[in-house]
Amino acid sequence: MTPSLIPFLAAARRRPPWRSARATVLGAVLLALVFVAALPTAAAPSPGPSASTVRAHVPSGVTAGVAVFDRRSGSFTEQVNPALPFRSASVVKLLITLDLLGDRGPDALEALDRARVDAMLRASDDDAASHFWTVNGAGAIIDRMVRKLGLTDTARPPATHPGYWGYTALSARDTVRIYRYLLDAAPAAVRDYVMGGLRSSTRCADDGYDQHFGIPGAFERPWAVKQGWSGFRSGGCTTPAAATPAARTGGPAVAGVDLGRPALHSTGTVGPDDRAIVAVLTLHPDGTSYGKAYTDLGRLTRSLNVPGAARPAGTWIGTWGTDVNVRENPTTTSRNLTVLPAGAEVLVSCQKRGEEVSIPPYTNDWWAYLPQYGGYVTNIYLSAAENQVPGLGQC
Repeated sequence: MTPSLIPFLAAARRRPPWRSARATVLGAVLLALVFVAALPTAAAPSPGPSASTVRAHVPSGVTAGVAVFDRRSGSFTEQVNPALPFRSASVVKLLITLDLLGDRGPDALEALDRARVDAMLRASDDDAASHFWTVNGAGAIIDRMVRKLGLTDTARPPATHPGYWGYTALSARDTVRIYRYLLDAAPAAVRDYVMGGLRSSTRCADDGYDQHFGIPGAFERPWAVKQGWSGFRSGGCTTPAAATPAARTGGPAVAGVDLGRPALHSTGTVGPDDRAIVAVLTLHPDGTSYGKAYTDLGRLTRSLNVPGAARPAGTWIGTWGTDVNVRENPTTTSRNLTVLPAGAEVLVSCQKRGEEVSIPPYTNDWWAYLPQYGGYVTNIYLSAAENQVPGLGQC
């Protein structure tokens, strides 16, 4: 019986005998109406999948521009503010590279320039970007790429910040256009060279930031990524280098582009044959830590409908503490692989007993294995109530 009918029927059974016949008839009519209302009705046909359907979960306080393009169907599976311009941060290095190469392959580059491009694509080297920005005309690079690729929301940095290549305006849909040009229209030598660099993205960037957030965290390989970040104080891996034009903040919006709030972007391709192009551009509230932005961007990216993507197995768990070491084995004396961005959410696949660690007031001999880092962290730094994470299997 429908639970909502039980109180009604119980009340009917408790009705006093002195109720009038009129009241009894009225009650029967009402009861019949309730039963009719409770009967199932024919369901309306469900709308089929739509290219404009938005499944993305944008965390509170985050401003996002999202575009996911399925190259197989030729349609978008996700769009959130796709035309909204963001400061590009290091994503602009794609345009700097394409402008430098033109229709030439990498063999046309001098050895030093090729080494610079390699570092720029794989480890997001800022010095290389600044070099090419200076020698190739600064904002003129962007003007040329806008014309060549047919970009609609991309613009050179504002006149107030001409040397800040990271302040180039860029939208999610223009980012998709860049990758579509690279994959479908660029000479094969250019395509293979650039995409090869993006597939070889290092976890730690040259400035000490962990750059495997967003796409690399949300999906299994194959993927290729060019990430961007701006306005954070530190980002895990190592002590960050001195601030660069791409890392400084510049105050309020200029020409519609926010130059103040911390920016974190994940762009690239996912799946066999680069099936999906993914662009996730985000701004975060002032004062947001890198680990918090890293986590929020990860959650947003994992919520997306990305055709051809394989998702890694494991449990996402928050962490706390700063300079948390990821070790090769579950001991404090084993090789240190890297450190986590403070407070970042991590994927954990299993746990095992190892060296007992004491960090007052906590003591724990359980360690968690992080498959995407290839190492272990002590469970002390997991945001879990017990020493052994409930429901998580043993390694």
